[in-house]
Amino acid sequence: MLALLLDRAGDVVTREELRQKLWPADTFVDFDHSLNTAVKKVREALGDSATSPRYVETIARRGYRFLAPVDRKNASTRPDSPPGTNADPSAAPFHPELEVPIPRRAVTRGLFALVQVMYLAFYLAALFLLHSVDLVTEAFLPGWGAMAVEVAVLVTAGVGIPLRFYLLSAVAFDHRRLGEKFQRMFPFVLALDELWAVAPFLTMQQLGFGASFAATAGLLYVPFAERTLIKMAYSSSDLRKSP
Repeated sequence: MLALLLDRAGDVVTREELRQKLWPADTFVDFDHSLNTAVKKVREALGDSATSPRYVETIARRGYRFLAPVDRKNASTRPDSPPGTNADPSAAPFHPELEVPIPRRAVTRGLFALVQVMYLAFYLAALFLLHSVDLVTEAFLPGWGAMAVEVAVLVTAGVGIPLRFYLLSAVAFDHRRLGEKFQRMFPFVLALDELWAVAPFLTMQQLGFGASFAATAGLLYVPFAERTLIKMAYSSSDLRKSP
């Protein structure tokens, strides 16, 4: 099984393919139980985890995929190295698109969820303190300008709250097509997040201009950080191979 996964590293090897390779057609065996046991043994040999895989990933109802890059030239130089890894035991597998070490998916999903919670806090604080927001904007944009800002806060918060709850639930339940869906909605998320990046200026009287400017500059980057976290947790191969 491990040899087949290494030979097809990065691709999904279906359970049916494994059955055909491991057991002849005239073999009678509890296939599902035997295959699950074999996968468990492979993970134990590699020191891997089913919940946060670094080597063998389970593709629900389909099969398995070997995640780490396979260095075929150096694999034989260190007999004590786990199969499919570089000769340097400290070298972590790299993401195929971002060219950075692949962190644990639980970490990237957790950070993405925290970003959604942050934006929910922004929306709720602005709605609960809408009168204060109106007073602040009146000082800079009297008349119709202040009203336009208030309407923009209501509309974008009203749209943003269900969006954040959807993203939170999707990442919490590890929805495997979240990467694909987030890529499609990213232009909208980018526009929404860039609008809310100016939110710190509503507290400029308390924070001061410099702190408000710095906070806004940081928030301008957050949507791109969200996209990177999603790419780390849900690779492009997941997008191509998801049912």
